[in-house]
Amino acid sequence: MVDIVFLALAAVSIGASVIALEAREIVYGAVALGVSFLGLAGFFIILDAPFVALFQITVYVGAVVVLILFTVMLIRREKGVKTPAAWERGVGIVAAAVLAIGMGSVAFASGLQTWVAPQGVQVSFREIGVQLLTQYWPILLILGLVLASAVMGALTLAKVEREEK
Repeated sequence: MVDIVFLALAAVSIGASVIALEAREIVYGAVALGVSFLGLAGFFIILDAPFVALFQITVYVGAVVVLILFTVMLIRREKGVKTPAAWERGVGIVAAAVLAIGMGSVAFASGLQTWVAPQGVQVSFREIGVQLLTQYWPILLILGLVLASAVMGALTLAKVEREEK
């Protein structure tokens, strides 16, 4: 049974990777890349590493694919969309600098740089996984829902409507 699942995951991963490389539309390429990453997460599940599979799905499928889709959505220029003026860009840069300085000062004043972990405490990956799947499962569930809604939103916003001729 494991051999059949392995061959199916290999076919899905390789097929989606080829589609991601050969797609003419970058949106379809990003979706195929996400499917390929899901196939790799399936390999981790077969290898009895669900913790690594969870992070494969969370980080690569969720974050990377959403990042690609939102980048495509933001970079693609539509007809009639005006570019910001020089003063608007300057205001944006100043606002970003003020925000960065404010967040840095809050982080500096928080005292986190003086916090030291207790010596001699060893935590294994198994214990981290047990805590994530027992104590922190609602957070993981919410994270999954947020990432899923972000993917759906990115796909909706990046969708190309072709003109009918």
